[in-house]
Amino acid sequence: MSHPMSDFDGNSVIKVDAFAGAEHTEVARRHTPATSIVGKDFLCDADVKAGDVQGLNGLVTNISTSAALIVIDVQKGFDDPYWGPTANPECETNIAKLVSAWESTNRPIVVVRHDSGNVDSPLHPNNPGNEFKSVVAEVKPDFLVTKSVNSAFIGTPDLHTWLSQRGIKEIVLCGIQTNMCVETTARMGGNLGYNVIVPLDATRTFDLTGPSVDGVPLTAPASELMRTTAINLQGGGFAQVTTTDALLQTVNRQTP
Repeated sequence: MSHPMSDFDGNSVIKVDAFAGAEHTEVARRHTPATSIVGKDFLCDADVKAGDVQGLNGLVTNISTSAALIVIDVQKGFDDPYWGPTANPECETNIAKLVSAWESTNRPIVVVRHDSGNVDSPLHPNNPGNEFKSVVAEVKPDFLVTKSVNSAFIGTPDLHTWLSQRGIKEIVLCGIQTNMCVETTARMGGNLGYNVIVPLDATRTFDLTGPSVDGVPLTAPASELMRTTAINLQGGGFAQVTTTDALLQTVNRQTP
């Protein structure tokens, strides 16, 4: 059962499922003022360079013919105002490009669905928002994982076992939310020894409010959270962060 953690200025309530600490952080907003939705602005090189992070438009020099595309939580519930302002409205378009490329080159596709344990969440199995969006609903995946926590590696059936049995050592992650389930899956994948690639513009997330400091809530817009994920993943050595177009340049010139 979810419970309110804090209620800042009457606009947002942070909820975390008590039964699973890794459950999505779910932000319910009540008539918050609209903020600008950022498209490709978060892909500016100056925004993402830090430490060893390179420009996102760097070409992926090689992609395994067995690399699995893992499409995470592309569900109707993420179109609900429940989540607040989002970023990168081209996310689903880019996911469609990746799916098409993987299908045409006979590479494996894994689809992941989040089954929230929070009955108030649009992603709860009893709610229509649990259904896949059209870009995924039409896909015939090689493997389907359901989960109730952030990582796709902690789901049913077991993703790591399925990949290992097939000798798959490279994974490409896309989906929703960038800084939640995509980033968590990328970190765990990197720790498990996979070569992880994240085309950042095939992900998106939402504005987020955290704890208060001296009575002032800490907040971050979705675009900033995406930049932070790019820095965390590549700068931390968990994954290579790139763009859909840069990745597809390599995929399309290779024949499995």
